[in-house]
Amino acid sequence: MDTLIYGICLVVGLAFTLISAVLGHFFGGDHGGDVGTGGHAEAGFEDSGLPSISAFSPTVLASFVTAFGAFGLIFTRIPATRSVWLSAPLALVGGVGIAALTLWLFNTIFHKTQSSSESRVATVVGMTASVITPIPEGGVGEIAYVQAGTRYTAPARAEGNRAIGAAQPVRITRVVGTLFYVEPVT
Repeated sequence: MDTLIYGICLVVGLAFTLISAVLGHFFGGDHGGDVGTGGHAEAGFEDSGLPSISAFSPTVLASFVTAFGAFGLIFTRIPATRSVWLSAPLALVGGVGIAALTLWLFNTIFHKTQSSSESRVATVVGMTASVITPIPEGGVGEIAYVQAGTRYTAPARAEGNRAIGAAQPVRITRVVGTLFYVEPVT
């Protein structure tokens, strides 16, 4: 009876994984939802801009069910662990281990292949930008700069509180929070 339960877990987990892969290929993808920072420097750093999966995602749960079934079948074939009182806890530990490994692997891959706009903002000091909204004397305007092939905009204030007109080239001197300080390029 216990091998039947383990077998069902194994088959259901594998079937779910295969069906999810096929349906995800044909019906998955981007459906126009907007989440995260969207690449804007003024959005600041949030983890919401980085993809990741949770411990209760279908991928992790399917890996747990599949591993639980597989380990259960393996442990029922070993004479020392044939009893359900031994095979079930061992299968549970194996399933949790595989699920944890799956969670760690996907999140590691996602975090290593993505980066936040905050880490790039720290490297803009010294870069040249263009004023797109005039910076009034003592006020705030807007600049545009290109970094790694992507155009960003940010609120900007002139060093020395002087006015800078639109379309003028400026150099970014520092970044405080989400506010960029600039000076005209001479």
